[in-house]
Amino acid sequence: MTQPAQAKATYEDVLASPPHLVAEIISGVLYQSPRPAMPHAIASAAIGEELGPPFKRGKGGPGGWMLLDEPELHLAADIVVPDLAGWRRETLPEVPDAPYLTVVPDWVCEVASPSTRSLDRGAKLEVYEREGVPWIWMVEPLDRLLEVLALDGDTYRIVERYVGDAPARVRPFDAIELDVSALWAR
Repeated sequence: MTQPAQAKATYEDVLASPPHLVAEIISGVLYQSPRPAMPHAIASAAIGEELGPPFKRGKGGPGGWMLLDEPELHLAADIVVPDLAGWRRETLPEVPDAPYLTVVPDWVCEVASPSTRSLDRGAKLEVYEREGVPWIWMVEPLDRLLEVLALDGDTYRIVERYVGDAPARVRPFDAIELDVSALWAR
């Protein structure tokens, strides 16, 4: 006997999710993840603090980017919430007054938590790949690891890997030296 097909999740399911969970829909499946633990929050905040002034505001760097924490993205039929995302001003000249964006970002950063690691590196990465997001940062705070993935044709390729505390010029933000040590909980 076959099981009846489950109904695909809808945006109403996202809106009905408890506020203490991050709700996403990928391939019709609702994923609900707990808010991140402190190592995750520290890494995510540090990335925003490091990149915001030179890239979003043009202080000590080239400017030209819109950087957002946890934006809700509606990409085709999927709804994803990356930890951080960035758009070059040419891609997103104006941020709409809406609860979500439909414009594909130029950069996405996923900070791994034990509860989200497989989703970030699996189904969400496939969405970003399908939509053509050129740059992905995968940050592993517990391992003190930052991987940079570049879209190479139809798939991602790891083009840089940073372990530990050494400052680095990390693409696509290599116009500045990133204080990698700021990403790790102390």
